[in-house]
Amino acid sequence: MRRGPNKSSVTYLVCGVPQGSVLGPILFVLYMVNVLRVIDKYGLSPHMFADDTQVYGFCRSTPATALTANITDCVEAATSCMRSNRLQPNPDKTEFLWCATARRQHQLPTSPLLIDGCSITPVQSVRDLSIYVDCDLLMRMHFQFTVSRCFAALGQLHQIRRSAPSATLQMLVFALVHSWLDYGNGMLVGLLAYLMRRQSNQWSLQ
Repeated sequence: MRRGPNKSSVTYLVCGVPQGSVLGPILFVLYMVNVLRVIDKYGLSPHMFADDTQVYGFCRSTPATALTANITDCVEAATSCMRSNRLQPNPDKTEFLWCATARRQHQLPTSPLLIDGCSITPVQSVRDLSIYVDCDLLMRMHFQFTVSRCFAALGQLHQIRRSAPSATLQMLVFALVHSWLDYGNGMLVGLLAYLMRRQSNQWSLQ
């Protein structure tokens, strides 16, 4: 790297991806491509965003235990593949979610997954890029999070309403409130209108 008349010393790298480098994204994809092949080998569907990897599977309620075992084997194989490329998985940030209707929830296994020596217990909701997904896909947690953030922003704007011009307040409302209402709203498509109103009213009263 050169900055002005100064030039940094040369360092030879035998592994890893230099942060901020032009080839960084391509090199990281080369690191992770084998992990995608492992996931595909187990018949599961991967989804990746930067260094966040998600694995999806589908089954009826009866063979759910078999799917649990398949996911466990897949994650263990993916973890081994990552270690071979000197990538460090993080079991502490690993979450496991069963998605089913409320009437089917009691039929799902409650036993934890054993990932890299850590026990991962199924959770009721997960956060993915600031969007909360509930186990029944009714988006209750996302409603609660969105309404809470919006009311917090409105409370702060209320304190400065007399000292800021109207145009400035409108701009702040659009940036701090409308942006949260608009973000991820595609996930709400298909939800019943009365359910959205009921959940919104419930948390607005809180």
